Amino acid sequence: MTDLAEAGSVASRPAGNLATPPASGDNGSAPAAGRSWFDGLSEGNRKLAEAKGWTKAESLDRVFTSYAELERQQGESLRVPGKDAPKEEWERFHSRLPEAMRPLTSAERVEYRRPDNLPENFAYSDELANASKAWAVEAGASPKIAQAYHDRFVGYMAEQAAQQQAAMSRSVEATHDELVRDWGPTDSDGFRQKLEVANRAMKKLGLVNAYKQKGILLPDGALTDPQIARAFHAIGEAMFREDTTDADGAPRGHNPFRR
Repeated sequence: MTDLAEAGSVASRPAGNLATPPASGDNGSAPAAGRSWFDGLSEGNRKLAEAKGWTKAESLDRVFTSYAELERQQGESLRVPGKDAPKEEWERFHSRLPEAMRPLTSAERVEYRRPDNLPENFAYSDELANASKAWAVEAGASPKIAQAYHDRFVGYMAEQAAQQQAAMSRSVEATHDELVRDWGPTDSDGFRQKLEVANRAMKKLGLVNAYKQKGILLPDGALTDPQIARAFHAIGEAMFREDTTDADGAPRGHNPFRR
């Protein structure tokens, strides 16, 4: 019986089988229920997913759709070539730009429009404008940029011309006032005689045209420097001492200082 009891104890059903998992399927790990697909993302990517509303499993489809759309847009967008890119790559890039943004390729294609409100007496230089067209092509400027530089330059030149004209007018006024103090009123005999002597000396020495070119003598005969007038009066007195400059009483010199 002892043998049977021992045999029976061996043959009886074991209390448990460690090789067989429990019916519940629990193998000792934490339950998977309630976990989100983006729990394994980094903190930055998790915040991005939350901001985009990609917090559910079905959001994966939206993620891939957005990525595919991004790649499509990048393929269609313009990418500026690198600074060392070959010329052909730059040409392809420029060909996709609007016409007004493409670099000029020929000076003959540059057409400048004169800015509005330029002074009537402004000396616009066609020669300088044509030269600047080649510079615009050399710099790779677009038509819009070339026109903008043209307008700014012409505007600057117009301002300089206006300032120069104003300064010239002030010089004429100052010359008039100083000579009136020295020679008397412009309608006096003394003023007319001294002015005639100065004019004759200037003409005798052949300096009229040269002084006009230098701006010392204006086209209407007005002097811009009283010292020049006094100097030529002194020279004329030495040159024409024996002459009578106003023998008939008629003024021979044009008065350039008449207001």
